Amino acid sequence: MIKSTLILFDIDGTILTSGGAGECALRLGFKEEFGLEENLTQIEISGRTDSGIARQVLAKHGLEATADNLHRFFEGYLRQLERELPTRPGRLLPGVLPLLHALRELPQVCLGLLTGNLERGAELKLRHYGLHDMFQFGAFADDHHDRNQLGGFALKRALDIHGVSFESDRTFVIGDTPHDITCARACGAKAIAVATGSFRMEELAPHQPDALFQDLSDLPAVLRTLGQAS
Repeated sequence: MIKSTLILFDIDGTILTSGGAGECALRLGFKEEFGLEENLTQIEISGRTDSGIARQVLAKHGLEATADNLHRFFEGYLRQLERELPTRPGRLLPGVLPLLHALRELPQVCLGLLTGNLERGAELKLRHYGLHDMFQFGAFADDHHDRNQLGGFALKRALDIHGVSFESDRTFVIGDTPHDITCARACGAKAIAVATGSFRMEELAPHQPDALFQDLSDLPAVLRTLGQAS
């Protein structure tokens, strides 16, 4: 069957929580590489890309976002992330696993990632929680530091892999922050917001997502929203 529906998932706050492994890895990696303490105050993290966060941290310390500095930042972060993930009380968020299994069984559905994580960081997190094989492709912070640019990369990869240009009304972005909603709009997709991250439902609602859930545990309702009701 030809694929007709593209569903792109954010990771942190949507699929899983790493129990603070990511933020700890940012701090420790930066100190390891640059010898500087960083407490992440005044740094916007939720809904931002790792490459955008790196630029914020470097600028805070008066460092230029050169290719070398960004590479060092990312290498330090990824080393620490691999160490921190097994030590933290992270978990999959409510309803995620049943939803992914249900969607994987539908031949018309194509699953991908649209995440602010670096590709290697996304792999580390998803492998740790046993979900890496659920997603064939994605768009990542390696592609662009501006999250609103990532949708185009995801759509191009979906086309390359499946030979399908997915219609806007059959393309969904599921995320937990206002930035995910804006990102969905930027690529013409429908925005499905979920209040499992740092934003409550009443904080997400003013951004007018196409659908808003407390979490993803109501499988029939989520499938109906995605046009996949049995």
